[in-house]
Amino acid sequence: MEAGSSLQYWLKMIFMWIVLVLCLQSFGLASAHGRVGDDMHPLSHINIHKTSLALRDSVSIKASPLILGLKGEDTEWVTVNLVNPNPSEDDWVAVFSPAVFNSSTCLPVNDEDQEPYICTSPIKFKYANSSNSKYTKSGKAVLKFQLINQRADFSFAVFSGGLSNPILVAVSNFISFANPKAPLYPRLAQGKSWDEMTVTWTSGYAIDEAVPLVEWGLKGETQTRSPAGTLTVDQNSMCGSPARTVGWRDQGFIHTSFLKNLWLNSVYTYRMGHLLSNGSCIWSKTYSFKSSPYPGQDSLQRVIIFGDMGKAERDGSNEYSDYQPGSLNTTDQLIKDLKNYDIVFHIGDMCYSNGYVSQWDQFTAQVEPIASTVPYMVASGNHERDWPDSGSFYQNTDSGGECGVFAETMFYVPAENRAKFWYSTDYGMFHFCIADSEHDWREGTEQYKFIEHCLASADRRKQPWLIFAAHRVLGYSSNDWYAEEGAFEEPMGRESLQKLWQKYRVDVAFFGHVHNYERTCPIYQNQCVNSEKSHYSGTMNGTIHVVVGGAGSHLSEFTTAIPNWSIYRDYDFGFGKLTAFNHSYLLFEYKKSSDGKVYDSFTISREYKDVLACVHDSCEPTTLAS
Repeated sequence: MEAGSSLQYWLKMIFMWIVLVLCLQSFGLASAHGRVGDDMHPLSHINIHKTSLALRDSVSIKASPLILGLKGEDTEWVTVNLVNPNPSEDDWVAVFSPAVFNSSTCLPVNDEDQEPYICTSPIKFKYANSSNSKYTKSGKAVLKFQLINQRADFSFAVFSGGLSNPILVAVSNFISFANPKAPLYPRLAQGKSWDEMTVTWTSGYAIDEAVPLVEWGLKGETQTRSPAGTLTVDQNSMCGSPARTVGWRDQGFIHTSFLKNLWLNSVYTYRMGHLLSNGSCIWSKTYSFKSSPYPGQDSLQRVIIFGDMGKAERDGSNEYSDYQPGSLNTTDQLIKDLKNYDIVFHIGDMCYSNGYVSQWDQFTAQVEPIASTVPYMVASGNHERDWPDSGSFYQNTDSGGECGVFAETMFYVPAENRAKFWYSTDYGMFHFCIADSEHDWREGTEQYKFIEHCLASADRRKQPWLIFAAHRVLGYSSNDWYAEEGAFEEPMGRESLQKLWQKYRVDVAFFGHVHNYERTCPIYQNQCVNSEKSHYSGTMNGTIHVVVGGAGSHLSEFTTAIPNWSIYRDYDFGFGKLTAFNHSYLLFEYKKSSDGKVYDSFTISREYKDVLACVHDSCEPTTLAS
């Protein structure tokens, strides 16, 4: 081989080797972050703008019943009968709402040659052969869909060509709920005062059409009425696609009423209504809740906390990817155990709509049995907030263009500014400081000042249990991608905050984002400050960090090497529960969503003097003066 050709050969081999290494590194990094398809919303796989039209009279699709919710139901099963003389294994059936989805509903586009026939995503879909493996031979299928009331009618469309090259071949009859505008899906949340409960719900009634209100009172006693404020979200308030384009769907009207001056620890009943101009009122069904204890009250108080639950379809829709495989198990366990807890904290990544706006209705319907009964407090996650050049700390596109708007509107939080999703709230002996990891939390920022003020404002004699929570892991996690980055945390996560946790003696810091469960020892500056594993007593010396991000979304891998501060790890779906028995004894339990059993736990027992005791970097100034 000549010298010139030999040099070219080796340069070519080196180039190929570099490309291979870079590809492997890229794949490893993407896998570590769970980004290889896992974070793609199932609806995003539908190339709806590329739909072509080839309607066939020979294809028949019929949906029944025609009218849903005749007895006031907000959820019903629908049967779809499909007959297709030319079946294919890539045929699929989509649910559209509103029922009309042709080009008449599209916004104007600059290039008329590229004007799509369909410009809105379906709300769910199934492959035609999902219920009949012999569909490709018989051309017949019977599909079952579960629909919820979403303020509009529905139609079902048959497509061939798979999701990437959809060809519309038939559209069904239209079906609708008896009252599409009905008040639905109440979400309770604590107000800015301990004796205030807020009720947020969704309806199709504009304020010039009907007056929103809540009728409420002590169970069995005279009821009173309170007005509600109304918010809407328009398409132009979205920051980008798909929320601003193919994923957009009108979310109706979001109402919030403030029920004030509640008697503590009392059962109240309530129902949402809309007073029409003719004097009649459209009512929801009746719900109930128990009011909060007085801050510092010594009684049994139970808290559920988790992140990243998402939503799932009970009818098996959207089976292209198993996006949140643990979501329904977690939801069902919490519904089953509803009498055994008092308040819920869902710390970010709520429904993973990712810009497919119809999913918010489906999420609020899924959690309604919980959120209508106990306060459902939420935090902001990357899938609610993040979008480039929108004010979020991270410049990724995880929100699908929603940039926090729906999270801030669909759920109430007692924040001074709901666009800045940080707030404090009290529940009896607990004081909670909820941070927003999608805005800058570092020292000197507005949020850092809030966090310090929130922690400092806890009266530890009355509220001994001080809890910090945020979506991203601002503390400790041995998730594999955090391990690769070297610090076992969100970059810049705890550098500023750990001195506040230590100074103000935070008992437990909870995080989501990483889809698994992990508990640390009481820790400060990467060092365990207590050799005990599960029963802590006396002065704590550090904060226990708990990752509870395994409530539903696809699981995250751990690093193979276990750090010495990691006490318990579980690669499974689950949630956390705090129980304060009194001012001196706290129990934490980790429960799996599959069976509701406890798989990890710890206790803290101490007296008030233990909270006051001097520990490293947390000693009050003293003087020798008398």
